[in-house]
Amino acid sequence: MPAMLLLNPFRKVVGQDADTVDVADFSPAVAQRVRAFHASFSQYCPTPLVALPGLAGQLGLKSVCVKDESKRFGLNAFKVLGGSYAVARCLAERLNLPEQGLTKSQLHNTGASTAADKINFISTTDGNHGRGLAWAARELGYPCIIYMPKGSEPARRDNILALGAQCTITDLNYDDTVRMSWNMAQEKGYVMVQDTAWEGYEQIPVWIMQGYLTLAAEILEQMQTASIRPTHCFLQAGVGSFAAAVAAFLVAVMGSDAPRIIIVEPHAANCFYQSALAGDGKAHAVDGSLQTLMAGLACGEPSTLAWSILKDYTMAFMSCPDYMAANGMRMLAAPVQGDQPIVSGESGAAGAGALHWLMCHPAAADQREELGLNAEASVLLISTEGDTVPHIYRSIVWQGAHADEEYA
Repeated sequence: MPAMLLLNPFRKVVGQDADTVDVADFSPAVAQRVRAFHASFSQYCPTPLVALPGLAGQLGLKSVCVKDESKRFGLNAFKVLGGSYAVARCLAERLNLPEQGLTKSQLHNTGASTAADKINFISTTDGNHGRGLAWAARELGYPCIIYMPKGSEPARRDNILALGAQCTITDLNYDDTVRMSWNMAQEKGYVMVQDTAWEGYEQIPVWIMQGYLTLAAEILEQMQTASIRPTHCFLQAGVGSFAAAVAAFLVAVMGSDAPRIIIVEPHAANCFYQSALAGDGKAHAVDGSLQTLMAGLACGEPSTLAWSILKDYTMAFMSCPDYMAANGMRMLAAPVQGDQPIVSGESGAAGAGALHWLMCHPAAADQREELGLNAEASVLLISTEGDTVPHIYRSIVWQGAHADEEYA
C-alpha cells in the first residue's frame, strides 16, 4: 500500500481562531524547569542538531536539519526525557516538594523512611519508554516493572532487564498490555507511568509530555544559533505524546510563525490519520496486531491529550508503509557526499523516509505543493532513536531488508 497524506480538516489558525487548545503547559517557562531537572544528571548533554545541506540540495529544499536522539543519556533514544520527569514529579508530590528546582540528588532514595520509599513504578512499552523509565528508576533508587506487547523484540526486553527492572513480554497487543498494566497498578498500588492519556488518567501523561520539552527547547536554541527558522517539522506519532508536546511548544514559542507540522505514522497503527479521516473531530482507535517495522509507533489508541493538540495544530497526517522508514534509515546512514551520517532506527527515520517520498515520488507532486515543500522550505526532522536493536538495523541498512520496489 502506498503512502497516504491527508490535510487536516480541523486545523486552526494561530492568532485568528479563538477556540484553539491552550498550550500553556508547554510554554518556554515550563521547558526551562524541565531542562534544569534533566541537567542535574551528570549524563546530561544536549543532543546534536545535524545540518544536511547535501540532502537539502538534492531534494530541492532550502535546508534539512536532523535532531539526533541516539546520543541521549547513553540510552539510544529520547524517551527517557518524559519518563524521568514524570517520575520526578510523582516523587515530588509524595515528598511535598515544589515543582521548581527539582534535582536528581534531591529525589534520590537513600533508604530513609519517607512517603516515597514504597513506590513501585509500572508501565507498558514497545521498548524505548520502558528502557528510559527503568533507567530513571534505577538512577533515583526505586523498583520498576515493565510489560511489553506480543511480538516485541527480545533485545529490547534485555536492554530493560540490564537496568535492573522487571520486564516481561506478554501475549497481548500494545493497547491491551497497557490495560493489563493499569489493572495491576490499581490492584497492587503501583504508580503507572504511561505515555498516553485517557479519561481519568491525565496528570502523569502531561508530565511525560513536558519531559520532552527539553528536546524541543534544545532544538530551537540550536536552530537560532545556526540562524535557521524551521518552516516544516515532521513528527512521528505512536500514542502522539511526543508529537503533541513538540508541536505545542513550537506554537507556544513561535505563534503564527510555528512550522507546518506533518504527523507520520505506520499503516498498521495509523490512529491519528484515521481520526482525521473520520471527520467528526473525535479520536479513533485502530485495532489488530499493530505489527510494523516501526515498533516504537505500534500504538492503536491515540492519547486524548495528544489528539486535542494535534487536531488543532497539525497541517497534515501521513500514513506510511514500512519500507518508507527503511528508506529513511539507509538515506541517513549513507548520506549525500559531504553530509554527516546518522544512525537512525526504524521509528527514528520515519520522518526522513516520508520527506524523501514527498519530494521525489511523482505521485506526491500535488501534496508537496499543498504543503509548501519547495526551495524556500527549512525542514526539521527528529531521529527519535538510534540502532536500538542492532541486528534489525544491520538487516535493513546492510542487507536491504524492507527495500522499496517503487524506487528500484
